[in-house]
Amino acid sequence: MYEHVKIELDPREIPRRWYNLAADLPTPMLPPLGADGKPITLQQMSAIFPENILEQEMSTQQWIEIPEEVREHLMRWHPTPLRRAYWLEQHLGTPAKIYYKDESASPAGSHKGNSAIAQVWYNKQAGTKTITTETGAGQWGSALSFACKLMGIECKVFMVKVSFEQKPFRKVLMQTWDGKCVSSPSLETEIGRKVLAEDPNCSGSLAIAISEAVELAVNDKTGCTKYALGSVLNHVMLHQTIIGLEAKKQLEMVGIRKPDVVIGCAGGGSNFSGIAFPFTLDKINGAEIDIIPVEPTSCPTLTRGLFTYDYGDLSGFTPLLPMHTLGHDYIPSSIHAGGLRYHGMSPIVSQAVVEGLYNPLSLPQTECFEAALTWARTEGWVIAPESSHAVAGVIREALKAKEEGKEKTILFTLSGQGYMDLVGYDKYLKGELQDYVLSQDNIDSIGPRLAKYGLPRAEERRTGKWQPGNRE
Repeated sequence: MYEHVKIELDPREIPRRWYNLAADLPTPMLPPLGADGKPITLQQMSAIFPENILEQEMSTQQWIEIPEEVREHLMRWHPTPLRRAYWLEQHLGTPAKIYYKDESASPAGSHKGNSAIAQVWYNKQAGTKTITTETGAGQWGSALSFACKLMGIECKVFMVKVSFEQKPFRKVLMQTWDGKCVSSPSLETEIGRKVLAEDPNCSGSLAIAISEAVELAVNDKTGCTKYALGSVLNHVMLHQTIIGLEAKKQLEMVGIRKPDVVIGCAGGGSNFSGIAFPFTLDKINGAEIDIIPVEPTSCPTLTRGLFTYDYGDLSGFTPLLPMHTLGHDYIPSSIHAGGLRYHGMSPIVSQAVVEGLYNPLSLPQTECFEAALTWARTEGWVIAPESSHAVAGVIREALKAKEEGKEKTILFTLSGQGYMDLVGYDKYLKGELQDYVLSQDNIDSIGPRLAKYGLPRAEERRTGKWQPGNRE
């Protein structure tokens, strides 16, 4: 019965190509726009990202080669194991088979290293000396600090203040890899000083932290400082597909042609895309697979947000992106799943939802922490609050299979370990955590809030009806 508890691939089986979903979406993606309402150019973005990264960002090529040196760096932890959650299955009494790709096996403890290694390598080829970034829960900041140390590049991380205070050991981990970690909003940037002047007690947001990191990059006139994003953009989604591509091979090793359900937690989209995109191609080609991104009820971008153009950051440094959004000025509640507290969703994930390829689900944090305890008391691992959203979604699907009496194969990503998130577990066990549900008034205000910036609606842009207006 237990011969497939852990399914390992030979290191030589690490994928040699990343998969680009942009090549196969039924409807072509809308382009990122500049302030003039025209599609952004490589030259306009070159102050933020190196050109080799931008080429991947805008590529519609289906498969992109992984440089051999990047594969060698990834061999530190890849291929990651595919595990069968036998003990959770028994606890739930479900006929479903539950498999999970264990991305907590990386040095930084999450899937984030998959893109960090790639982005830092491309930056090194481009001559970058310093990389700035943002981080929510600290997983991305940790992974990028690690990758930068491996390749001799300085790393500066702006960490959302609430997570900076909730997760102090993430800061220590970044410092261990020589990364510089700053609480955001900070006094080091113009946007940080502006936010603090308006609200000295601001808990921060990923939009603010992104603005601070981008500001430092664009203000470096030497061109040797670039910015790296841990989620949302197409090239990050691309790098993460190593997860699903390995999982496909591992399922085939135990005779499973395809899963019935694929689940991942979703904040900006990197973890979800990693497991989902390779199977999305199968779904586009006719496979019956239910693909479910799970997000918090306090930050329900896919389930309740508006699909439109919006900035990826607070200050408007970034291009306008076509995505599901709660508004770039929205500051989410201080839930412990800091990696899921982002106002927007990856444009390519958003487009796939519009196409009907995914069925998003939002869950409250107490249900997710309860799922995390169930997981710890059956499978044994203490998982990240972000990952607990996926596990809560899995439990719902497994119990549904039990009610229906159907044998299903459920696949999900365990995106990170939770040993640095024990403050959240402690508060849950003490009954101190509460659920946050975004009010309908807040949802209804998204369109009017964005309208004052003269931003285009996505469908207006698609049909050519929108013209750039005046911005406040």
